[in-house]
Amino acid sequence: MKKTTLKDIANHFDVSISTVSKALNDSPEISKTTSEEIKAYAKEINYTPNFNALSLKNQRTKTIGVIIPNMLNYYFAQVLKGIEKTATKKGYKIITCISNDSLQKEIETIEMLSSGVVDGFILSVAEETEAKKEYNHFKSSIAKEIPLVMFDRVVEDIDCDKVITNDFMASVNAVNYLKNKGCKKIAFAAANMDLSVGKLRYDGYLAGLKNNNLDKDDSIIITTHEMYYKKHEAIVNPLFDQSFDAIIASNESVAIAALRLAKDKGIKIPEDLSVIAFSNGILARHSNPRLSTVSQHGEIIGEKSVTLLINKLENKIKTTTSETVETDIVIRDSSK
Repeated sequence: MKKTTLKDIANHFDVSISTVSKALNDSPEISKTTSEEIKAYAKEINYTPNFNALSLKNQRTKTIGVIIPNMLNYYFAQVLKGIEKTATKKGYKIITCISNDSLQKEIETIEMLSSGVVDGFILSVAEETEAKKEYNHFKSSIAKEIPLVMFDRVVEDIDCDKVITNDFMASVNAVNYLKNKGCKKIAFAAANMDLSVGKLRYDGYLAGLKNNNLDKDDSIIITTHEMYYKKHEAIVNPLFDQSFDAIIASNESVAIAALRLAKDKGIKIPEDLSVIAFSNGILARHSNPRLSTVSQHGEIIGEKSVTLLINKLENKIKTTTSETVETDIVIRDSSK
């Protein structure tokens, strides 16, 4: 069956192909009535745009590619929610892809969507990409004038727009909070040290200790590159050979592993041990006891990311921008 083209629609209305294209893309040059008639007819005959042709004619697809590292993380789901809601409001569609923290998958996705399918990308960098420091696919996208907005996991060396949370200050504030509640030996457990966010959280923890005149004790610090949640209990277990009265965990599954081990050892929470985790997801609300968390406001991150990208696409901004979303601590049952 022959694919319907812009020319077919133009012939039906006895107008130019340019007029049809403008009508389908909500150009103010076309009257609302004509635009609606053309759109209705296009829908009736199941017209779908040829993205490559649109790209060659230097017309925008009004579609954004979103690449996230995994689909199970509640934080990324919240970011997606913010992106989709704001994109829809501004007349854009999104195509969401999962890198599974694979460099090769990230490269293939960007290459595939760069062939006229999307106008720009919003992405959080894959763990393997950060670990190998291989960024040529990002540079290639920018060279093709396909803009990028990075969020959460970002690459400082890439000149693109970025939206981040202040992970460093989030850890400083967590230490401050625990110290003010009387905690004197604050442990730290991170399972994402290949990522920029893991390093920032660790550096913030160390700065928080220093600010509060608390000694750094290597025996109650665990930093690994192991992301797989089923191994987190084994990773955290050596901490419990030491004494400490609080722990800051780099993610919820590490914190829940600590809660489970504490329970097995008869340690009362929060009376004997306070636990605070990054970030504020579903696990935190349904764990027993419910986890106190650093909330990263994923939906706001998504809204800001897509707004930045659309402003760049529509030439409302030309400079490279970096925006920071501040965190806050949500106190539940796992801390004093």
